[in-house]
Amino acid sequence: MNLYSILMSDDVILEINNNLEYILNIIPEIKPMIGFDHKHPHHYLDVFNHTLYALSLSKKDFSIRMALLFHDISKPYCYVEKGGIRHYPNHPIYSEKITRIVLERLGYDKEFTEEVCYLVKYHDTPITKEDVEKDYNLQIKRYEVQRSDVLAHNPLMNSKRISYLIKTKKLFK
Repeated sequence: MNLYSILMSDDVILEINNNLEYILNIIPEIKPMIGFDHKHPHHYLDVFNHTLYALSLSKKDFSIRMALLFHDISKPYCYVEKGGIRHYPNHPIYSEKITRIVLERLGYDKEFTEEVCYLVKYHDTPITKEDVEKDYNLQIKRYEVQRSDVLAHNPLMNSKRISYLIKTKKLFK
């Protein structure tokens, strides 16, 4: 089993869990995500299970799934706690840095690494009409990362994010 076949499987959660030792061996940076409580009302799963759920909701595209695997990887390292709620300032930037280090260490080519790093870095940034006009295909992937991430959030606290998805999808028509 390799990372590609694990992430591209029909039951990605099962494959990741069945191959967790292998994944943690090649990407030990994932281990702190396991059991790390978001302690935020917009999340109801720990960081690792949120990531798994987002992966399970995504299209079977390797760069999208790789970006989702890494999108919140920095959260255990970059949180601040205020009133019992954790906030994660700049986590996409830190997650992108970790992603780049890992993908280079694993030997992925520059083009793939740049695409995945872009998707990680901008997974929380709204997509604009200008973004879509500049690179339609990349923004479709970014939208898919955002859609999967949004749907893996707490459904009771998700109305603004769902509205964003509906509005943003219209940019691609």
